[in-house]
Amino acid sequence: MEDLVQLAYAVDTFYFLVMGALVMFMAPGFAMLEAGMVRAKNTSEILTKNVALFSIACVMYLLIGYNIMYDPAGTFLIGAENTVAEVLESEGEVYYSARSDFFFQVVFVATAMSIISGAVAERIKLWSFLLFAVVMTGFIYPLQGSWSWGGGFLSDAGFVDFAGSGIVHMCGAAAALAGVILLGPRAGKYSEDGTINPIKGSNMPLATLGTFILWFGWFGFNGGSELKLSNIDEANAVAQVFVNTNMAAAGGLIAAMLASKLFFGKADITMALNGALAGLVSITAEPLSGTNIESMLIGAVGGVIVVGSITFLDKIKIDDPVGAISVHGTCGIWGLLAVLITSSDATLVGQLTGLGAIFGFTFVASLIVWLIIKVTMGIRISEDEETVGSDMTDIGVEAYPEFTR
Repeated sequence: MEDLVQLAYAVDTFYFLVMGALVMFMAPGFAMLEAGMVRAKNTSEILTKNVALFSIACVMYLLIGYNIMYDPAGTFLIGAENTVAEVLESEGEVYYSARSDFFFQVVFVATAMSIISGAVAERIKLWSFLLFAVVMTGFIYPLQGSWSWGGGFLSDAGFVDFAGSGIVHMCGAAAALAGVILLGPRAGKYSEDGTINPIKGSNMPLATLGTFILWFGWFGFNGGSELKLSNIDEANAVAQVFVNTNMAAAGGLIAAMLASKLFFGKADITMALNGALAGLVSITAEPLSGTNIESMLIGAVGGVIVVGSITFLDKIKIDDPVGAISVHGTCGIWGLLAVLITSSDATLVGQLTGLGAIFGFTFVASLIVWLIIKVTMGIRISEDEETVGSDMTDIGVEAYPEFTR
């Protein structure tokens, strides 16, 4: 019996670590997607933000964030004795290493911060963004996460968010929205007469690669959130989560393409890519309880919603270069509500309470932090710097030096 317990512990710990590595692989996915969706003159700055925010998230979550979210007593931090702590189920059964739990959770924090990077692209000051990343990953994200995954009042209210449509994605989008409102749109995006001037990305192959990487990494995002693999029921559940996740992405992409063709007369590749991501965000709140067909339809609704949301935000002059607020925010909201369709554990009151608490707190807290940074050191580069591009003004290295801008 002891051998079986040890084997289950090893299998579940290894599974958790592998799923965490898959989620970590989403970091280059975000970087490639964003780099492809911005102009060539801002590519190196996008890449710098993405590698830097991941590192900041790891450090801040280790030092502060994990303890706020899961361990108020601070027993996780590595002390003089570098021992591997154990995580216990409610029945007292040991099932995986606490270090694997930390690793899995820290890559989620980085995901939330990556969402913000794309929304504020092409006009944010690099060091202002990184300062916000310190606060977001160390305090804002962990605090709202503690209300649900940390066993706080939202979990008591019956709020259901399996892998983070709200806790991760909507949270990141709310923080991004606060920043975008204070930043304002990119120069030349909107004319005085209200005309919207599209600013095209520089590299659609790169953006497509980034989307596929994110799609791949999402199997770790949702699959790892099942937490265990070492018995028949859990293994079957993981398989169900994988299939549902994949079908939601496929449904989202197809629906977004059809919506784009219907509304604009073209099968816009950027809408198609965002449709796949919209489907993934939509199913993340509950990728287990629904059928494969239900999951595909939930993703398809997300694909239609994201096309409408991107168009609407553009009309009200919310400039989001990659559509991150719509993908992760609007579809995060839809994902939380879609739980009511497939899960008997969810209630409308519980879902609305969680939605309001997470979005409201994150938006207000982020707005305050962004405002403080704006007043003290500024958050937006100058018009001249925006014309030249952040690669030269902030980084000093052009991503494509052989090409003319």
